[in-house]
Amino acid sequence: ARSPGEGAVPGPALSAVPAAWLPALQLLRRGSKAVTRHWKAMHLQRQKLLAVTEYLPPRPAVPPRCLPRDAPQAHQEDGHARVLRRQAEEALRGSRMLAVCQYNSMPDEDVATLRHYLRKHNIHVKFVLNEVVRPVLAQSKYRNLLPLFVCRNILLVSPETRAREMLRVLKGVPQVTLLGTCIDDTILSRQGVENFARLPPLEVSQGETVGALSLLPSQTSSLLQRGPAQLTALLDEHIRRLRDTGSSQEAMEPPQGQSSGNH
Repeated sequence: ARSPGEGAVPGPALSAVPAAWLPALQLLRRGSKAVTRHWKAMHLQRQKLLAVTEYLPPRPAVPPRCLPRDAPQAHQEDGHARVLRRQAEEALRGSRMLAVCQYNSMPDEDVATLRHYLRKHNIHVKFVLNEVVRPVLAQSKYRNLLPLFVCRNILLVSPETRAREMLRVLKGVPQVTLLGTCIDDTILSRQGVENFARLPPLEVSQGETVGALSLLPSQTSSLLQRGPAQLTALLDEHIRRLRDTGSSQEAMEPPQGQSSGNH
């Protein structure tokens, strides 16, 4: 900091001001220097010299595209994803009916009610993540169900084929839409599930099948036995007539003793 009277030239307006009122530091504006450096094109000889002396790295003996690629590092999944994948594998392994549904947001009370009514029929609700369940499905017999996992989905699994009960419960829950089902290793669409639900119980179907299968052999057996039975009946009738004819002739012929005595 400079003193008020040191290195400063006060003007006419400042001369009337007392020295005690002058600022401690005064900046004087000086004229700026003219710009003397302008862009200038490089000389042609220098350009040639730089182009000739430019460093060129040696080309590799083997092109990089021909070299073996480094093996990608295996992605290490965390423990939570491993547990979810194991749960999905267990659910798929012990189920005869697997239904894939699209899930829309709904209150927690409605979700609990849905779980309760489905659990009455031994049907369990599984909330799964697509990035977890898709690798599991790709390595199982349910790989043809992968196109259905494109949004937020839930799985309905059951160790029994309870298609009729599942459709009855889902009919009152519009937030859950049935996309497809795999029942006894057979993939069915929604219409196929509805047709399957209209079928009679398994015991009734088995009885009808046994009756239909036993009808043809019984008809074949009756046809094969009709000819011998008719032939046997004809032979019996012929033998009976022969016996009747022989007995009538014996009754009409006179005894031997009576005929000789009359002569």
